[in-house]
Amino acid sequence: MSTDQQLPGGRPRAQRRPDADAGPVPPPFEADGRNPAYVSWLEQQSMLHDATVIARQLSGNPAMWSRPYAQPNPRAAVSKASVWFTAYPLSLVTKPGQSFLGALGSPELWEAFEAIGVEALHTGPLKLAGGLSGWEPTPSVDGNFDRISMQIDPAFGTEDEFRDLCATAARAGGTIIDDIVPGHTGKGADFRLAELNHLDYPGIYHMVAIPPQAWDLLPDVPPGRDSVNLSPADERRLAEAGYIIGELQRVIFFEPGVKETNWSVTPPIHDYKGKLRRWVYLHYFKEGQPSINWLDPTFAGMRLVMGDGLHSLLDLGSGGLRLDANGFLGIEKSPGEPGWSEGHPLSQAANQLIGSMVRKVGGFTFQELNLAIDDIRNTSAVGPDLSYDFVTRPAYQVALCTGDTEFLRLTLREALALGLDQASLVHALQNHDELTYELVHFAASHADDPYLLGGVEYTGSGLAEHVRQSLRDSLTGQAGPYNALFVQNGIACTTASVIAATLGLTDLSVLTTADVRRITQAHLLLCMFNAWQPGVFALSGWDLVGALPLDRSAVADLISTGDTRWIERGAYDLLGSAPEATASASGMPLAPALYGSLPDQLADPTSFASRLAGLLRVRAQHGIATGTLLDVPEVPAAGLLVMVNRLESGTVQVTALNFGPAEVSGRVDSAHLPAGSLVDLTTGDTLGSVDSLGGFTVTLPGFGGLALVVSPRA
Repeated sequence: MSTDQQLPGGRPRAQRRPDADAGPVPPPFEADGRNPAYVSWLEQQSMLHDATVIARQLSGNPAMWSRPYAQPNPRAAVSKASVWFTAYPLSLVTKPGQSFLGALGSPELWEAFEAIGVEALHTGPLKLAGGLSGWEPTPSVDGNFDRISMQIDPAFGTEDEFRDLCATAARAGGTIIDDIVPGHTGKGADFRLAELNHLDYPGIYHMVAIPPQAWDLLPDVPPGRDSVNLSPADERRLAEAGYIIGELQRVIFFEPGVKETNWSVTPPIHDYKGKLRRWVYLHYFKEGQPSINWLDPTFAGMRLVMGDGLHSLLDLGSGGLRLDANGFLGIEKSPGEPGWSEGHPLSQAANQLIGSMVRKVGGFTFQELNLAIDDIRNTSAVGPDLSYDFVTRPAYQVALCTGDTEFLRLTLREALALGLDQASLVHALQNHDELTYELVHFAASHADDPYLLGGVEYTGSGLAEHVRQSLRDSLTGQAGPYNALFVQNGIACTTASVIAATLGLTDLSVLTTADVRRITQAHLLLCMFNAWQPGVFALSGWDLVGALPLDRSAVADLISTGDTRWIERGAYDLLGSAPEATASASGMPLAPALYGSLPDQLADPTSFASRLAGLLRVRAQHGIATGTLLDVPEVPAAGLLVMVNRLESGTVQVTALNFGPAEVSGRVDSAHLPAGSLVDLTTGDTLGSVDSLGGFTVTLPGFGGLALVVSPRA
């Protein structure tokens, strides 16, 4: 008996039936499921259709069997490109009439990248995003992360410009990294066809058709809306009736009255056979981002994602892919508990399939996975080659804000103890997202584990909240009125504004030359931390120009729904391409910038970009990126951090950093340090020695750092 006729378990419900008559055939141009022309048009627009075409072109091709693919290879990916520039399409200022892709592919930009040491460019999401309302497109609800097509969004350029960008990067010895989003789409043609119950399309999503006799369990959808979020009470009733899994482990982007659960419901919709249907669908993120189902019998979601990735790699020419939202690919009912939705084995299996397919065609992948260290390690064991560093990013911000590296040392040691390879991480400065301080490892997966910080024993959840409060106190409110809280996830800010708040600079409109010098030095310290350890080092245009947050009034419409991240996404002009511009071509207002354009900076040896180039040369010349972290020893001063690495040559390398504003000096001991001379990798000078007890003395100025190697005694 079909679910259209009977409730799960045969439980009767009070009925509130619609008129089940399909009614007359709609006019020829009506955007209605009963209109074959509309359904056919949607099919031609859909990603699943394009994925099918791509798959048929590749099947049987001998190139699909020419490369190893089963095991992730982080050091191979790091060797291919170890310093990344992460672009943001909406924020790059271009020459008048020049597209985003045209600007990224300019020889002048790649000359500047070569001078600095940038080897790869991550484009950010460029394909059409948002949704469809009838025949008409609707805008993106999440910065183009709600993809609805494999076509490049014309707002950013053309496919030919993307291919030219890949060719320009290759001539400069670089590579281009594109995006796929295996966790969700937007509400485009694929979702609209799913609502119409057409062919395999419902199988793309976690969608449940609620039979008419159970529509009394569903809230009404107001006119003009295509869905509403379920309340916790609605979610509970539907779960108890057996229709949906119900509550999951957390509600990402929780916002009272906007998103209180991970489920939304559609109004009555005529499907392609004329039957009225109402659907409840899962969305881990926003309502306009329906989640993909990786274990549906049609495997339609898997086919869609694989086709999208292969299009980027083999048709457009990218060398790698970012997997966004890839940790939420499996959900399962857990009796008496919230549904299992994080760290699920299905996510690991799906990521292995994606990573293997990409390696099979010669590319690499990295995942942006904000989960516990254990989950990142487990997913990395079989899936993507690299993982975004959600492990130390909030921890090094805490070290800077407090002048105390204890939590950063605790986090690094936790990762070491759990077997997470630092070389498999993408260590980043600012990106398009907030300073994420969810601290999932401590707050959720290890909530009851004991941790010692500052002489106080905390549970994991207590430690996470203590750290969050430290960041809120240091970076927002009176300490940093230009920064903003972002729902429950973190703080909207730029790297420069984090530093400004740390330095006690509350009014960014009156910064002095001396203030900018101090910000620059602390910014370079954060670069040293991220670059002088194994793994990828990534930074953004906001970092390169020293961008500050936008005034809230400049993006009032964008932040009106609570998404304060728009204050940190101001436009930046890397090359000085449009000195008179007040906004990017996409309309993002120009952010105040402290450092200037790259050509101007590279002409000044004291600038941020020129000094960054020096420390990246040290990283490249000595192979720090492909080393192995061995130890994070105890230190004699709160602001000091020491990381002991082994390079692939077998040489022991030491990174020593001072996260405080005042000079520090003291002895450091580690069982991993051989006796020998300590050589400064920047100058080649001998700065002391490691004695036979495995210790040495280090002195560092405020916000200073050293990259050293131990030259063993003969």
